[in-house]
Amino acid sequence: MAVVRKILAWISVPVLCLLALVLYLARPFNPDNNRILGGIVARVGRCLLGMKRPLYGAENMPQDRPTVIIANHQQNDDLFLMGDLLPPRTVAVGKSSLVWVPFFGQVFWLGGNIILNRGRSRKAVAVMEATSEAINQQRKSIWVFPEGTRSRGRGLGSFKKGAFHTAIAAGAPITMVCAGEYHGKTRGWSGRREPVPMQILPPVETQGLTSADIPELIARCHQQMSEAIAGLARTPGTA
Repeated sequence: MAVVRKILAWISVPVLCLLALVLYLARPFNPDNNRILGGIVARVGRCLLGMKRPLYGAENMPQDRPTVIIANHQQNDDLFLMGDLLPPRTVAVGKSSLVWVPFFGQVFWLGGNIILNRGRSRKAVAVMEATSEAINQQRKSIWVFPEGTRSRGRGLGSFKKGAFHTAIAAGAPITMVCAGEYHGKTRGWSGRREPVPMQILPPVETQGLTSADIPELIARCHQQMSEAIAGLARTPGTA
């Protein structure tokens, strides 16, 4: 049953993206398209997987000002955990190979999301710095997985600098989204997924910081996220 649930959840993604193409073509590159589609995909996916997602600190997600959101990246199923947490006018940062995923890749591009070639680190940093204009002039928020790859639930990896360059260049706060470690385990005959708790931490302000402050800022955010993730593992009812 667990396999059936997973297949249905992932079949729903291209189907919903295909249906959403109408919206994306009607108002291309409107970042609020991402929020609508992300919310639908996440809720449908969790329903099909039978997954609960206890959420703490939802009030910490800024709704009235742009922010740079960083989140830990464990599995592809993160899409179902986090897709409905996007604040208004949010674009995501993804690798260039996503563009070729049927229907998902097309809406990702039409959503005005930022596409990086992670094999060219200097160019990636330059692109991330340039996105500060989108934050300031177009009042967009940016969602980034700073580890740059999936951890497979093996702890929080090291952070790349791009998101922090962007936040400092724009003077935007960094909002940290933390998901408890998970491995896709199921419960009982029905194949329902084990709950995955999440926590949104209070924003870290970057006003007045410079590029010289990036190492300390990365270390501070990494420590706060690591501690929050460890705390989520002790959340009652999720062990």
